[in-house]
Amino acid sequence: MSTIGLMGFGTMGSVAAEKIVKAGHTLLVFEPDAVARKRAESLGAGLADAPSEAAGGADLVLMFLPGPKQVESCVTGPGGILEGARPGLAIVDMSTVDPGTTMRMSEAARARNVGYLDAPVLGRPSSVGNWALPVGGEPEILEMCRPVLGLLAAKIFHIGPTGSGNRVKLLNQLMFGAINAMTAEMMAVASKMGISPGVLYDTISASQAATVSGLFKELGRRVSAEDYADPTFTVDLLVKDVRLAVQMARESGAPPILGRSVELINEMAQAQGLGGQDTSMMWKSFSGVWGERKGKP
Repeated sequence: MSTIGLMGFGTMGSVAAEKIVKAGHTLLVFEPDAVARKRAESLGAGLADAPSEAAGGADLVLMFLPGPKQVESCVTGPGGILEGARPGLAIVDMSTVDPGTTMRMSEAARARNVGYLDAPVLGRPSSVGNWALPVGGEPEILEMCRPVLGLLAAKIFHIGPTGSGNRVKLLNQLMFGAINAMTAEMMAVASKMGISPGVLYDTISASQAATVSGLFKELGRRVSAEDYADPTFTVDLLVKDVRLAVQMARESGAPPILGRSVELINEMAQAQGLGGQDTSMMWKSFSGVWGERKGKP
């Protein structure tokens, strides 16, 4: 069995950790949050005080971090992974970041004879073990990491060179944002017209309409039940992901039109104080623009 270094014990990192420990691997976690550290310790993981410490004793390092700044700090910052990495170590970044950040981190890792993959997660926390992973990087490194990644994902796709996995993930997040924004706007329009968003959801979700997606069902169920506790995915994270996706598209010479509209809707919700809330709550942000709603879920 291997020793795995895990950077980040949040929503995604914690469920991945459970799978890894259950498979018999030794887990060494770096996580600055005290509450999360206690949860990691209760799982049976060892705790590291710095990324370099976790990397120093590991055969493989997985990162589940909020964004580009955290990834860069974790890899190349003071006390970062590369300070403790031995030659031959592989780093797999499973965070949602931009391709540019990944390419810079990969180059820094290569200079230390350390492998680097971008393998962001397609899937919800509850579906760990059945995730899909679009992977960017060298095929040889992927094959070395596949046994551990296979604990987390049912499908692993080698997309291409470094940054390719990020590109697929950001395009997926753009689609997530569009479905989320349209669902939010639809619920808000219904409420403004005096139709209960809950009734709207119940009616549409019971149909065979092609519009009934898994995401619509998840968002609509939360709205219908007024269940916004324990966010699955926050508005702040969606703002970050869509912003990165829009930037990526612009840099490729294909400035998005719908994507920019989605970005504005997300930013509207964030500006109204919903950043830490589940994205299903975004429909309420429209009341600040149109006035109070009439219907009740």
